[in-house]
Amino acid sequence: MSLNNTPLQPSLAGRFDFPPFKGKAQTPTLKGPNADFLRRTLKSIWVLSIMIIVFGVQVCHAQLSDRFEISGYLQGMPVRMAVDLPEPFGEETFWEYRIQNRLNFRWYASQEITVNAQMRTRFFAGDLVKDIPGYADAIDRDEGWFNLSWLIAEEESWLLHYIPDRLNMEWNRNDWRVTLGRQRINWGINTVSNPNDLFNIYSFYDFDYPERPGSDAVRIQKFLDWSTRVELAYSPASDIKESVGAIMFATNSRGYDFQVIGGYYQNRLALGGGWAGSIKQSGFKGEVMLFSSLDEDPGNEKTNLLMGISIDHIFDNSLYMVVEGFYNHAGGRDNFLLFGSTLSADNPSFSRYQLMAQTSYPFSPIWNGSFAAIWYPDEEALFMSPSFSYSIHQNIDINLLTQIFIGSSDSAFGSAGSVAMASVKWNF
Repeated sequence: MSLNNTPLQPSLAGRFDFPPFKGKAQTPTLKGPNADFLRRTLKSIWVLSIMIIVFGVQVCHAQLSDRFEISGYLQGMPVRMAVDLPEPFGEETFWEYRIQNRLNFRWYASQEITVNAQMRTRFFAGDLVKDIPGYADAIDRDEGWFNLSWLIAEEESWLLHYIPDRLNMEWNRNDWRVTLGRQRINWGINTVSNPNDLFNIYSFYDFDYPERPGSDAVRIQKFLDWSTRVELAYSPASDIKESVGAIMFATNSRGYDFQVIGGYYQNRLALGGGWAGSIKQSGFKGEVMLFSSLDEDPGNEKTNLLMGISIDHIFDNSLYMVVEGFYNHAGGRDNFLLFGSTLSADNPSFSRYQLMAQTSYPFSPIWNGSFAAIWYPDEEALFMSPSFSYSIHQNIDINLLTQIFIGSSDSAFGSAGSVAMASVKWNF
C-alpha cells in the first residue's frame, strides 16, 4: 500500500522520525525523448563506479607504503519491518534491501601528525524508499557542524548515499594529543545508556551502525601518567546554544577507573562522572549525570538526574552476561515522545526506569549467539533481540538479528512492531 499521499506517524522505535515531506526540489533535469534513459544510465554509472572503487582499493591495498592504512567492509542486508500504523492502514510490512560499504583511511603524515578519514556509502532499495514520504531526506541528513552528506542518486524505489563520519587530523607530542575535525569522543562506560557520553550519544537499537556516529569537534588530551589524563573538548553548532563543551578528569585508584565530567550541554550545565572496576570476578560499572537548564523551559523540569549501574561476568564456559539498571528522572510517557524525539545525553532512554540483560555465548570458534532484553516497567513494555553470527571464512560473516517490541495498549511501545534482518559481511 502506498503512503505517498498520507502523513505517516513515526513507528518502529523512531525509525520513521523523518522531517515533513515537502516534495522534491526543482532541479535542472535532462529533457527530450531520451531524457529518462540518459538519467537512469548516468545514475547507474555512479553506482557502478562506487563498486569499482571498492574492489580497486583491495588490489592496491598490499602495495601501499607503511605510512598508509586502509580497511573496511562490504555488507549486504535484507531487512523486514512489521509495524502497526494508524488507521486506515493498520498492520503493514515493509521490505528493504541495503548494501553498505565502509572505507577507513589512515595516513601517518609524520611522527606527530596522523590524518584519519572514514566514510560509509549505502544503497537502499525497496518499500521504504518507494512508500515513505521524506525517507530520502531522512537519510540525507548530517548532524555535524559541517554538512558533508551527499545523496548521490535517487530513483523511485532506490537511492545511493555517502557520508564521512570520521575526518580529522591528530597531533601527538610527548604527553599531549590534539584532534581536530569529525571524530568520535567516547566518554560513555555502560552498555546501553551513557549519560557521560555528551558528544556522541548513540541508539542501542541501531543494528547496522557498529562504528557509531562522530561529531565535529576539537579535543585536547593531556596524559599526566599511565592512568591519569585531562581532556577538554568542544563541539560547535550553528546555534551557539546547541553547542557542547566539557572537561573530563580520569584516573585510576585501587583497581578502579574513575572519571569526573563538567561542562555545557546544549544550554544546560552538566556535572557527573563514572567508574569501572570489579567486585571479585565480576565487572562493576556506573555513570551518573546531573543536567540543569540555564533558561526556564515551561512544561519541563529545570534539572534532570540520570544514573546507570551495570554488572558483567564471564563464566568458566565462556558465557558472558551483563545486567544494567538505569534511572532517568525526566523519562517516561508523560514527557518523552518515543516517536517524536531523538535520544540525547540529557534524556537517553524511552522510560524513567529500565532494566537490561544481555548474554552471549560462543557455541564454537565460528558460531556465536546472543540475546538482549530491556524491560520498561513504567511503560509496561519489553524489548527483545536475539541474534546469531557465523563465520564462513576468515573475513566473511553471516549475521541474523531480530528486534521485537511488546507493550501495553496505551504504551507507545505497543505499536512499535518488529524488525528482522540478515546480512553477509566481507571485512578487508
